[in-house]
Amino acid sequence: MSTDSRTVEKRADAPPAADRPARAGAPLAALLWSGGLLLLLASVAVAVTIGPARISVPDVWSTVAAHLGFGTSDLSPIRDGIIWNLRMPRTLLAAVCGAGLAVCGTVMQSLLRNPLADPFVLGVSSGASTGAVVVVVLGVGGGAVSLSAGAFAGALLSFALVLLLSHTLGGSTDRVVLSGVAAMQLFSALTSFVVMTSADAEQTRGVLFWLLGSLSGVGWSEVALCSAVLAVCLVICLAHARTLDAFAFGQDAAAALGVNVARTRIVLLCTTALLTAALVSAAGAIGFVGLVLPHAARALTGSGHRRLLPVTALAGAVFLVWVDTLARTVLDPQEVPVGVVTALIGVPAFIAVLYRTRSTS
Repeated sequence: MSTDSRTVEKRADAPPAADRPARAGAPLAALLWSGGLLLLLASVAVAVTIGPARISVPDVWSTVAAHLGFGTSDLSPIRDGIIWNLRMPRTLLAAVCGAGLAVCGTVMQSLLRNPLADPFVLGVSSGASTGAVVVVVLGVGGGAVSLSAGAFAGALLSFALVLLLSHTLGGSTDRVVLSGVAAMQLFSALTSFVVMTSADAEQTRGVLFWLLGSLSGVGWSEVALCSAVLAVCLVICLAHARTLDAFAFGQDAAAALGVNVARTRIVLLCTTALLTAALVSAAGAIGFVGLVLPHAARALTGSGHRRLLPVTALAGAVFLVWVDTLARTVLDPQEVPVGVVTALIGVPAFIAVLYRTRSTS
């Protein structure tokens, strides 16, 4: 066999150039996933122990194992209830909300090709706020409709308005963003109008606390619902990972690569809007998680979404677990809204992102 033929065979057996970086980054991705999962489990276990009641990490594990049918717990019913009924649902929902918001932010930034996009750019949070205020302040539903249900309905209504406006205006990426801004301003104005004209001082305080993001009083039903929605939406986003990679080069380039741009955009927009609506209806509008965490995860994994999305979800989950722990303990017995803490942490990071985008533009 000649030297030239052996060279051709060697090149044919070699992996494509596009696959080599992905294979080279596989060990790093596996390390980040396993390390992030262990960090999340440890964070949840430790965060549950923090509070007025003296609880240890072994107490947490024994209680969880007992409720899952793997043994018994020697804790008193009071401590068992504190762990299982109060702190564990709240901590797990914080992890789910952090993961979901971070994933939505990652998808929106790639889909809209805007590093400053976040899950609320489509006006979902403003619509949820209006729905919650209408239920709580105006009493729509006569008590049969919960605050979460009203928030979810308002979020879907806002997103439907954004889709209608963007389709009417041409459906391009910038029109989607502008439609989201218009819907956000509209529903924010409606929320302010209802609160100012119909709410008393106590209602205003309660609504404002929820609007700023609150995980207090949540139960296992909210955890189960939000976890199920997160799992489904994360699978959909991972299935479109290569498509999101193509969107990084622009819609025209993605179309040239065989991507159905219109169908992909509507699927991913609906997926992120559904997940954001579910999370906001359970915990209120928690800002900056979906804006800052994708950039931090992207610095670790690169821009490939097959690696980026799971790492972003784990980073968001760990981040919000500790933010919620800080929010409920820093001024104990008074609780600080989670959105306030994320804003205090996220604003400096947001400024750093602005400087970064300016230097690379």
